[in-house]
Amino acid sequence: MKNKFIYALALAAFVLTSCEETTDGIGASLTDMKDHLKITTDTFMVSSRSIVVDSVLSRSNSGYLGRIKDPETGAIIEGNFMAQFNVLEDFNFPDDSKIASKDENGIYADSCKLMLYYNSFYGDSLVTMKVTAYEMSHPMEEGQIYYSNFDPMEEGYVDDNCFKVSKMYSMVDLNLSYENRKGKGYYTNITIPLDQEYTDKNGKTYRNYGTYIMQKYKENPDYFTNLYKFTHNVCPGFYFKVENGIGSMANVYLAQISLYFKMQTDSVYEVNTVFAGTEEVIQKNVITNDKNTMKGLAEDNSCTYLRTPAGIFTELTLPVEEILKGHDNDTLNTAKIVLTKIKNDVDSEYALDNASKLLLIQKDSLFSFFEEGKLHDNKKSFISSSQLVSGGKTDENIYVFNNISSLITYMNQLRTEGEKSDSNWLLNHPDWNKAVVVPVSVTTSSTGSTTTKVIAVNNEMKLTSTKLVGGSANPYPPIKISVVYSKFSDK
Repeated sequence: MKNKFIYALALAAFVLTSCEETTDGIGASLTDMKDHLKITTDTFMVSSRSIVVDSVLSRSNSGYLGRIKDPETGAIIEGNFMAQFNVLEDFNFPDDSKIASKDENGIYADSCKLMLYYNSFYGDSLVTMKVTAYEMSHPMEEGQIYYSNFDPMEEGYVDDNCFKVSKMYSMVDLNLSYENRKGKGYYTNITIPLDQEYTDKNGKTYRNYGTYIMQKYKENPDYFTNLYKFTHNVCPGFYFKVENGIGSMANVYLAQISLYFKMQTDSVYEVNTVFAGTEEVIQKNVITNDKNTMKGLAEDNSCTYLRTPAGIFTELTLPVEEILKGHDNDTLNTAKIVLTKIKNDVDSEYALDNASKLLLIQKDSLFSFFEEGKLHDNKKSFISSSQLVSGGKTDENIYVFNNISSLITYMNQLRTEGEKSDSNWLLNHPDWNKAVVVPVSVTTSSTGSTTTKVIAVNNEMKLTSTKLVGGSANPYPPIKISVVYSKFSDK
């Protein structure tokens, strides 16, 4: 592309209208009009391809439970999850003398149940599903990395003789009247009763699981003083696995154990004690995809794909050498990439949504980014927007990375330093100029009326499917990276 030359005032306008661009040092230099700042622009082609991802780091506040048939591919996607339960600070059960639910064997729970609260679901609200809750033989541990293909049964987290309970369910609980389901105090949930006899690992049998919890407290209240003691001595957690049915996937935002017993003061009344899966406990999703289907999609070179949970990412090969060739004395100010979606033509009310946010990151840093709980820094990792320029309107058909110039510069430095000590560096580092585009969920917190802070960037675990312009047989206009250079000149 023919270079275009602009001068200092044009750069000032560019700085004011560009979004998230690195402009360190430019403002001060504009004050001296004896120096002329020459600006050049150019564009380069970016190649892309789909890459199959067997699994992703399973770190999420939501559990995904269900099994669906993807209307786009016909492939089966299954979601199961492991959950632990927290104990509140200063937790205690009342003195036995105040508990009315007791017999010759001591205090007991009148009933107990697992409750899986969901705020959304994919699929048919009336399809019948079957879930089994397996008590885990030992808890998940802090500091251990769990990926979405982790199988608790194969890895020994679930014993053959473990306590387990199955339940048939649908997303709409038809056992409740319409009026009850729409009532103010009702929250959509899957309820799994735990009212059958329970035998602990020492062979002692209790009336039900709730009775076991209550009597473990009487045995040693210290077990209930913190999360670690509770999960290692009382309840290690449950694995929720879909056993039958196809057609729905629930987004479970809270799993909890509720047990009920009666107390007596002036009158007898029922008490509900809750152990919830709060943010402090570990919760891990176990996702199963059809590997052959993912492989087939990735081999379609007329586009690239983004599929979650796990499935497929898009790899970009950045033309680093071309961008910097002949610009040794220039500053690379901006480098912008726009990725365009291809409309999903699946004729189904259950077509999967597009990914909402994307992370662009150097390929070699992909796994460490999530494992170390990093946030995007706009230097080596970037979050997309659908906004072309600051103050401009959004376009939901695109993902924009407004300025990845620092990543281009970093990749070039890696190559330059590597070749100084290793003549075969390029052969040994084939991914040096590659970046990966990954669907993510971004968690924010608000510190004021207008201040929003990103506190977590995790792999997207929702069901999404996105087709992007790209691939080696791309029939659309190619992906381009638009760059801006600057250089001081005495002329």
